Amino acid sequence: MTEKRQGRRSAEDAAKTRFHILSVAADLFCEMGYARVSLRQISDQAGVSHSLLRHHFGSKEKIWHAISDGLNAYMSEYMKHVIEQISDSAPANIIIYEFTLRLLAHSLMNRQPIQLIADSVRQDNSLFDYYIGRTGEIETLMETLADDYHKQFPSKRLNIWEVKWELMMYAHSAASLTPFLCGTWPDAKNLDEILLKHLNMFNQSLIEKYHVEPQYILKPTSVAELVYESHNDWKGFC
Repeated sequence: MTEKRQGRRSAEDAAKTRFHILSVAADLFCEMGYARVSLRQISDQAGVSHSLLRHHFGSKEKIWHAISDGLNAYMSEYMKHVIEQISDSAPANIIIYEFTLRLLAHSLMNRQPIQLIADSVRQDNSLFDYYIGRTGEIETLMETLADDYHKQFPSKRLNIWEVKWELMMYAHSAASLTPFLCGTWPDAKNLDEILLKHLNMFNQSLIEKYHVEPQYILKPTSVAELVYESHNDWKGFC
């Protein structure tokens, strides 16, 4: 029994160490960019030996792969949760409207995922290809939403790739062009108010695009209001 408890404790300690390394690495990748971060910097920041880091991951690329896998798993689960919270009786256009708006709200409150994705594009193709190659479940989920929309509105074709692109534009611009974002609304009291104004711009475009009726329009008083806190820790999936 003692050996089993010790083995279980060792496995738990290893999992905690692995998670800590990934969490530190993700922060460094977002702050400095993947190319500028070394394994030595990650081990120093995480407070672990270089040999222990290599034991867990082997290389910096393997660390990024683990982060990417966790990010994909998290986003898939979060998207499912968002859809589950929308009424089954809601029309397909309302489901896509609320789903898309809540995803942007989440991205505005959690910048690291879009920062990591954008940084992978700036590196060699292997990192981005790795991420894209594992988004199958997310793609299937979004294609299902589009199919349901087309069944209810056959005369209004929806390009799901355009939906994704709009989301990425609004999410990435807020994360990478913050000074310009703040300069757009200089009278705003704080960043939270600025992000709400940014979200509302997107909201208005969605309302027009999907012909959202007044009773379905979301009118948040903060961005955080549209984010599900119980499913808000993407690093926990790494």
